[in-house]
Amino acid sequence: MFEHHRQPLLSRDKFVARVARNAGIAFALGAIALGVGVLGYRFIAGFDWVDALLNASMLLGGMGPMSDPPLNSNPAKVFASVYALFAGVVFLVSIAVLLAPVIHRLMHRFHLADDK
Repeated sequence: MFEHHRQPLLSRDKFVARVARNAGIAFALGAIALGVGVLGYRFIAGFDWVDALLNASMLLGGMGPMSDPPLNSNPAKVFASVYALFAGVVFLVSIAVLLAPVIHRLMHRFHLADDK
């Protein structure tokens, strides 16, 4: 996926395309995770669609769940706890996917500077 350290630095256009592709991957991952959360809160916790979207969005954004309406059943509480852990992992993976091309380019550039 990335060029070898002995290969020349990627052109700016190709680098922008790589960043855009990774942003698309991160966006798709977030959309899928949001869908899982909305469906779980809707059908497991019994929230209406807007409250399900709000809770899933808040967890994916790192803000934490809303307290209204409360979780009344054990399956809803288990789903909410598992989804909270899942949302944290998705957040970290999305940031890593977004930053990977930039960090690789910086490391590649500094390595090329050492070779000269």
